[in-house]
Amino acid sequence: MDSIELNAYAKINLGLDVLRKREDGYHEVKMVMQSIQLHDRLKMKKITEDKIKLECGGAALPLGPENLIYRAVQLIREEYSISGGVSVELTKQIPIAAGLAGGSTDAAAALRGMNQLFSLGISEDELSEHGVKIGADVPFCLLQGTALSEGIGERLTRLPELLPIPILIAKPPISVSTKYVYEHLTLDEMTDHPKIETILEGIRHQDIKKIASSLGNLLENVTVKEYPIIQKLKQRMMELGAENALMSGSGPTVFGLFLEEETAKEAYRILREEGMAEAVALTSPVGAPTGV
Repeated sequence: MDSIELNAYAKINLGLDVLRKREDGYHEVKMVMQSIQLHDRLKMKKITEDKIKLECGGAALPLGPENLIYRAVQLIREEYSISGGVSVELTKQIPIAAGLAGGSTDAAAALRGMNQLFSLGISEDELSEHGVKIGADVPFCLLQGTALSEGIGERLTRLPELLPIPILIAKPPISVSTKYVYEHLTLDEMTDHPKIETILEGIRHQDIKKIASSLGNLLENVTVKEYPIIQKLKQRMMELGAENALMSGSGPTVFGLFLEEETAKEAYRILREEGMAEAVALTSPVGAPTGV
């Protein structure tokens, strides 16, 4: 195989709880993660030059060692003593710094692509071990589908796939620093935590109304206070027919769960017209991949 093309799917958090800050500085989390059809596209191919060549269309991104795709490719090249270089052409559709794991999912796709491109036979568990070295969300982005995520994000339990409901995504014209959000999280003052177990029960019974009514993200306590537009977007989605709406990750993207396709399409049209968000997408859940 000399070239390969892969989709890198975005994620949302149906539930995000932070349990404690560990001695190593990382935060212990409990999250319900869901892949969605919104995706970037990677074209990877072998090249004769002994280097990593990264190009990006659709966004201005760093293209050197600070890029997570570059780091993923370099990690596999070094770990498995690969000679020759790799060219990666990225088509970016997932908004940047949006709480949708755009960088992590690109890195996950690059890891999977290297495995297939060079027929390395790396197992899913081994890929995940490589992935967590790059970022806490990378193991889930490798797994995809629906999962419970614990630890710092590396302990994953696969869950039944979510029904193909419409999901509306809207990113306001702001950027949020994940580092800032976690640094300003005062866990000892927070007693109202997301109902993770209720979300899990809703997923197991395919009860979208129960899932929607239980959505929760502890990080909203920091991000919404700093950026009121997030709460306004949540409220607007519910006015337009969403069963519920929530901020994904550390923000600022808001997603809404809908039961009816037509209602979601109309909400999508109105949100685009109103201009509250710089990026709006109508998408749906995606299941786990069939191969590594």
